[in-house]
Amino acid sequence: MIKVVGVRFKKAGKIYYFDPGDIDVYFNDFVVVETARGVEFGHVVVGPKTVTEEEIVAPLKQVIRVALDEDFDIHRENKRKANEAITLCQEKVDEHGLSMKLVDVEYTFDNNKVIFYFTADGRVDFRELVKDLAVIFKTRIELRQIGVRDEAKMIGGIGPCGKPLCCGQFLGEFEPVSIKMAKEQSLSLNPTKISGLCGRLMCCLKFEHNVYEELLDKMPNLGAIVKTPEGNGIIVETYTLLEKVKVKVRLKDNTDDLMYFDIGDIVDTGEIDPSYERILGPDDGRNGETANIENLEEL
Repeated sequence: MIKVVGVRFKKAGKIYYFDPGDIDVYFNDFVVVETARGVEFGHVVVGPKTVTEEEIVAPLKQVIRVALDEDFDIHRENKRKANEAITLCQEKVDEHGLSMKLVDVEYTFDNNKVIFYFTADGRVDFRELVKDLAVIFKTRIELRQIGVRDEAKMIGGIGPCGKPLCCGQFLGEFEPVSIKMAKEQSLSLNPTKISGLCGRLMCCLKFEHNVYEELLDKMPNLGAIVKTPEGNGIIVETYTLLEKVKVKVRLKDNTDDLMYFDIGDIVDTGEIDPSYERILGPDDGRNGETANIENLEEL
């Protein structure tokens, strides 16, 4: 087992493990650490703990010291210089007529490098731009192209829910999100309803995905023939979170009625009504999609 602390360099950024050595480092401390790109200033978001060798990326870098007053001064000065640098860089981008959108600028703590983050539709030839920036800032220059999700994370904003973007608040890393997750949660598949400010599927679709998958394993398919306390019937609608279903039940007097049941009160026969398949096609009706009740009532 190896003793580590978890450090972030940006709000909601990825957490990296470092070796505290003999230094007393605690949760919420600010530290100066050695990284692959030089000395950096970071925030301890995971206090000292032990992990297995499989959980770290070797070689494990060291914590140099807990941040001193002068370290905070350097960090603040780097933030100020970054704000100036983004204006100067934008002027040079316009001067060269490059099709790129400058998003953010970052100075490394030791001022050995200035990193410019940008988005673009394709590849950009910025060799002349780099030469100009190197003359202005007299240090190493790196231009890093990022995706639209990273852009939203850096800039921030308010999501459709009215709260700050999850990616800018607490999501350290982006997880894959698929349209299947929206289907399983019975959401409208209208892109404008399930897309975030970045134009990609909303990250929050992933939050409840595991719960929906677990519940859907218990839910019968739409169109399934089931046995209910009131007689046999056909599933016409499912309510995943409530664990309820709406069933078109054939009553003893040979009339049909729509009734609600808990899934524990019905027995799935494993059969799908043929007429249901004719109306809705070969799809088995899973993922919480709602059947056309008017058509079913004509069966």
